[in-house]
Amino acid sequence: MTNAICLNCHSKLHGRYCSHCGQPSNTQKINLHYLWHDVQHGLLHLDKGVLFTTRELFSRPGNTIREFLSGKRVNHFKPISLVLVLAGLYSLLSHYFELNLLSNFYEINGSGEAIDKSKLAVDNLSQWISNHYSILALFQIPLFSLGTYVIFRKVKYNFIEHLVINTFISGQKLLLHLATFPIYYWFNKTAYSRPIDQTIDMIGFALAFWTIFQLFKEISPLQRFYRTFFSLFFPFILILLLTVFLFLTYIKLIPS
Repeated sequence: MTNAICLNCHSKLHGRYCSHCGQPSNTQKINLHYLWHDVQHGLLHLDKGVLFTTRELFSRPGNTIREFLSGKRVNHFKPISLVLVLAGLYSLLSHYFELNLLSNFYEINGSGEAIDKSKLAVDNLSQWISNHYSILALFQIPLFSLGTYVIFRKVKYNFIEHLVINTFISGQKLLLHLATFPIYYWFNKTAYSRPIDQTIDMIGFALAFWTIFQLFKEISPLQRFYRTFFSLFFPFILILLLTVFLFLTYIKLIPS
């Protein structure tokens, strides 16, 4: 029902929302319909937020991010919240189904004390990543943001805007991994797990490339192509080197 007086702050209403506190003028009775509507709107915002953002990130990613930066935001799920929710869900699935994430990047063969310590380091670090995937996903965003900020500095987006850009791209990558999770699980700990993971990562790289290439349309296509490549390549190499450094450091900490 629509009220003449706001039931929250008791101000006089003029329109669909209270001009003083922002509460809707149509305050519904609390029933089963209200609870379902609250789940959709308040928790997941499924009617427009997650589903709308997912569709946009896989159909016109660069264009929709540019529109978001320019102010067209009401239909989108907020990017940081999107990454936290998706990363938390992916972390839960990886932990529950015991996916060994690092083993798809490092192949350790042989025997001996050094090999055993390396395998133990991979298992422990993989377990840590599974339990803290949200932290890892957020940690990568500033590094990739630095890449796009430096390479595309002429476009005049500030660094915070580049954080938003790369948060959406991180969400896009997480959506891809969640969509292909049944494949990960089916081939987990088999000879096919590494090539499948590498293939999906290449698809993720291609999606990120397409997103950035489409976003920075102020630059000529040729310049956009090589700038997009370097904006993704340098942070990836930096993360890879950092991962190897942490891996080797952790091995040294394991007692003989």
